[in-house]
Amino acid sequence: MEPLIPEENKALSDLATDLVAKSNALAGRLHPVIQQGIGDLVRSMNCYYSNLIEGHHTHPVDIDRALAGDYSAEPEKRNLQLEARAHIDVQRKIDLELAPSPSTSKEFVLWVHKEFCQQLPPELLIVKDPKSGKEENVVPGELRQIHVKVGHHIAPAPEDLAPLLERFASAYGNEKLPKIQRIIGVAASHHRLLWIHPFADGNGRVARLFSHAFLKELGIGSSLWSVSRGLARAVDKYKAALQAADEPRRGDLDGRGNLTQAGLVEFCTFFLTSCVDQVAFMESLFEPAELQRRMEIWCEEEMRADRLPKGSWPLLREALLAGEFSRGKAPELTGYQERQARTVLNSLIEKGFLVSPTSRSTVRLGFPLAVVDRWFPRLYTGPAVAA
Repeated sequence: MEPLIPEENKALSDLATDLVAKSNALAGRLHPVIQQGIGDLVRSMNCYYSNLIEGHHTHPVDIDRALAGDYSAEPEKRNLQLEARAHIDVQRKIDLELAPSPSTSKEFVLWVHKEFCQQLPPELLIVKDPKSGKEENVVPGELRQIHVKVGHHIAPAPEDLAPLLERFASAYGNEKLPKIQRIIGVAASHHRLLWIHPFADGNGRVARLFSHAFLKELGIGSSLWSVSRGLARAVDKYKAALQAADEPRRGDLDGRGNLTQAGLVEFCTFFLTSCVDQVAFMESLFEPAELQRRMEIWCEEEMRADRLPKGSWPLLREALLAGEFSRGKAPELTGYQERQARTVLNSLIEKGFLVSPTSRSTVRLGFPLAVVDRWFPRLYTGPAVAA
């Protein structure tokens, strides 16, 4: 599987440096309290796009319902909802630092697969050989015991998986490498993990969750942006770049490893460019003045249509700017008497536009699916959030 990290490459270093700068800028866009709510939204989005890469179109409304425990009576749709909920649960645990560390370790890779697959229904844990028709059960968290071919790539034999993952861990977990090289290593490791293909099924999801965790570990990734969105929006290029990096060395000028270095550089360029684009996209959505403008226009329309009570906007604006506020501040913000101000506040909480865990807790901004397309346009593509 050599080379594991491309030789020194200025273009890749520039991309990695740009990713560091943009991710730092993104982190400063929003109040930390609001970032927690955004994290829930982005995890659902990440799941939606990861599903698309797998060829599973799970509507955001169905994902939202699954998180509330409301599952479809249709077996196929219900299975996709369970799959989505499992993905979100694993990413949430990663974001809360409840996973094994480092992310490059064999233990982490096995943990992701186990945590994800053990939440799936039995019918989603069966793989069928396309030629023989023979079925094999996928065991959560266990390396595959069968030989597989993915496209043109003949994956390593089962007995080679453990030593390959150990080599993977030692190369990408090397903390002595300069940070820029480690960031380039995130891109390279994404391909190499898929090249190893450690599991009978679920490798794509594991690789994307792994990349999210690795980026987060390096202080680049966060719950505010999604690797999967970028990959899904150019899924044909993503799959073509993966396949190109699977190829053997192309000649004496193509590195010193068994696999093509040129192909790996091309994949790393695609992957890091996707990351930079996604961070820049999310940064544009979170630009404070523009976000406030979009929310205010939406709120005025809702009040004119009598779907929101008058006095709603000062409360929403305060939650956006301050992160949270005490319930007792509602009269001051709205200019209403206490009883009327409390009615407006409770209405916003009931609709999910404001969130408060208890009747005495502080209030923060909520992000129900109904407003995503207005507050964060193009977060989902196409008719994703249509009812």
